[in-house]
Amino acid sequence: MYDTRRSWFSPFGALATIAILGITLLSAVHFAEPSDAAPRHPRPVSHEPSPRPSAGVLTSDTAAFAAQAQTSKIGTARESVSIRYTFDGGVNRPITDTHGGYLLRPHVQNGGTLSLVRQGKGLAVQYPNRCTLVRERECPRAILQGLRDDNLNPGTRPMRYGASIRMSHSDLADGANVFQKGYSVGGGSQFKLQVDHTQGHPSCVVAGRTRTIYRAEPRVDVADGKWHTLMCARSANRLSLIVDGVERAAVPVPKNLSIANAEPLRVGGKGAGKGNDQYAGQIDNVFLMIG
Repeated sequence: MYDTRRSWFSPFGALATIAILGITLLSAVHFAEPSDAAPRHPRPVSHEPSPRPSAGVLTSDTAAFAAQAQTSKIGTARESVSIRYTFDGGVNRPITDTHGGYLLRPHVQNGGTLSLVRQGKGLAVQYPNRCTLVRERECPRAILQGLRDDNLNPGTRPMRYGASIRMSHSDLADGANVFQKGYSVGGGSQFKLQVDHTQGHPSCVVAGRTRTIYRAEPRVDVADGKWHTLMCARSANRLSLIVDGVERAAVPVPKNLSIANAEPLRVGGKGAGKGNDQYAGQIDNVFLMIG
């Protein structure tokens, strides 16, 4: 029998159903905005440059250099070491290497001061002017000094160390130590970079526990008021000095020469006491690599 009732799925009913579904979907999209959606008007991003690290006088902490307990056993580096000081943190931050370790502090006597001064886009350390007092013991003295760390003893391993310096002839003296660890006399051992005497010749020095001192010194004057990069390189049996990327001097050294001491890293002199071989001028980019 034929059903004469109108079907609910007539063309008109289908159109009505589609219209209702469309309105429902539009309403859902409009009102169902996620709770973590980005704001319609985000805050503008600031593109102002960060303030430059401050130059100025470094503060000395004499108490930091109280006598440290010395143990009889002296160790050497167990793995490769790479440290570099750029001094670009400014006077309001500790002086550490670029990885935030191996702290250095100013160590001064007789009113000596160290300052951070502008150098290119960064900072460098300004040391006291060359002292001309008759009594040397009254001269202002100032260096940077770390704490004992046997991991910075190379032993017999290959190593490279150095710094960038700027000096004039008025800064020269019989002794001007740039960077060192240890002493060459007294039964200790040492590696050192220096610019000694009045010719402005840089030199690299290593010494073991014997009385023999090995020094690579070229006939090159670096006390000309310009920046120079100095690097000392010790291989198994050779010590060389590279000035501005060019090897200028080399000497043979024994393969078994071992450098291991209980002294800290020092920059600008062998201490703050009398006869400290005080450096005068500017120093930057001090580095040490072992292995």
